[in-house]
Amino acid sequence: MNTTEFLNITSLIAPDRPCVVFEGKRYSFGEVADRVNRLANGLQGMGVQKGDRVAVLQVNCNQFVEIYFAAARIGAIFVPLNFRAKENELTHMLNNSESKVLFSGDRYIDMVKSMQANLTSSPKLVSLDSKVEGMENYDDLIANSSPEEIFTEIGDDDITILMYTAGTTGLPKGVPLRHNAFVDYALQNVTPVDPDIQETNVVTVPLYHVAGIQAMMAAVYGGRTIAMMRQFETNDWMDTVEREKANRAMLVPTMLKWVVEHPDFDKKDLSSLKVITYGAASMPFEVIKKAIEVFPGVMFINAFGQTETASTITMLGPEDHMIPADASEAEKEKKLNRLANSIGTAMPDVQIQIWDEDGKELPQGDVGEIMAKSERVMSGYWKDEEKTAKTITADGWLHTGDKGYIDEEGYIFLAGRGDDMIIRGGENISPEEVENILYEHPKVADASLIGVPDPEWGQNPRACIVLKQGETATEQEILDFCKSKLAGYKRPQSVVFIDELPRTSTGKVQRKVLREQYGQP
Repeated sequence: MNTTEFLNITSLIAPDRPCVVFEGKRYSFGEVADRVNRLANGLQGMGVQKGDRVAVLQVNCNQFVEIYFAAARIGAIFVPLNFRAKENELTHMLNNSESKVLFSGDRYIDMVKSMQANLTSSPKLVSLDSKVEGMENYDDLIANSSPEEIFTEIGDDDITILMYTAGTTGLPKGVPLRHNAFVDYALQNVTPVDPDIQETNVVTVPLYHVAGIQAMMAAVYGGRTIAMMRQFETNDWMDTVEREKANRAMLVPTMLKWVVEHPDFDKKDLSSLKVITYGAASMPFEVIKKAIEVFPGVMFINAFGQTETASTITMLGPEDHMIPADASEAEKEKKLNRLANSIGTAMPDVQIQIWDEDGKELPQGDVGEIMAKSERVMSGYWKDEEKTAKTITADGWLHTGDKGYIDEEGYIFLAGRGDDMIIRGGENISPEEVENILYEHPKVADASLIGVPDPEWGQNPRACIVLKQGETATEQEILDFCKSKLAGYKRPQSVVFIDELPRTSTGKVQRKVLREQYGQP
């Protein structure tokens, strides 16, 4: 089975059900299937063949769904570009992928024209919005193309998406993802389309991110309506949930924090929500604790994964977010610890091990690198054997770059990225553990922990603090707060107050940036 069958099956079973709702327009599954056929024929007319790359530079929109499935239908490879990337990064991605066609939204047309002379593959340009001289127009391409269905020989192991990671150093790396990576996940974790059950999923995570793609794929396979938002804005998100009576949503921790702390939260009817999935960054304990309180009856899922793993490989499920009232104190403490620090257990089709620096598996409870193995893991980076050799072992184990350990029941606990781990006097300090304590301070809105070089201890932890609006605090106040809550070596030795934490588009704190700005003694 390949992903093109997701849309084929759903459009036959529920053709009149809305597939995508976007900015006041509704497109049924049957209508999307027709537009996909037309676009696939249009792409073939532009010379696109099996294996060719088709790129998109645009914020979330209904065309994303159509372009992906049209490309997949002819066996081409979809390349969703990070619209926040700089011009040199985009030029690299387009040249590295040798994209044959580039779809672009209006806001990026000038940048595309600026890059054009440096694009070695000379992609054909298609405007998604306005009619632009020298570019094909998207709506015209669909209107003028045949609705006949295209049949292409597509193998389960064929690459369907080439996604570029926003690496912390160097230019983005291309991650080729196969059809079976998404099919295997859907078959094991998503209920297939039911003509009598309709759900709506709000999609705000950018579709150049693997979590957004996974949400889109799951929705089409499951016959769920996608309530698409260009980008996340808290009030608009709540209005969308209320208007569309949405049942599901995927949020990064920062988004969830903004929602539960919004002054108009209690004025919105969000009672239709049944499932909220979160991930892509560390979740502060106080945020998830509050979310559970203000969303009674909602099932929360912490999904952990990477681009290289085609998204989710471990999950902290709904049952792990519930603490029975009659539970013993020991059981409550264990549950709270997992809720605060665990990314759950491995998915059924994934193996997880913890390795030391010599590549040996560590015993239960010891901290090392989290290693993953699955049919869904990429086979290697696009055109980069050197990085592939450093990331994938000969027998298929992926170096995730994350530190962690596994407890006696198979729950995996994060202990920071390999380069984020702070080592003071030989003792490892997990930034996430200390940050969860900092979040408990009533004046703290956001926090991150970095290591500062120290001649005696090697490193000392420093807290980077964003205070809540209107609040003031001193360094000593923060240090004193940590005294009764953390072991001596884990406590921050200094504090800097800043306006905001630098984050990636998916909400991950960029500790590298913090270290560059505030990591000097």
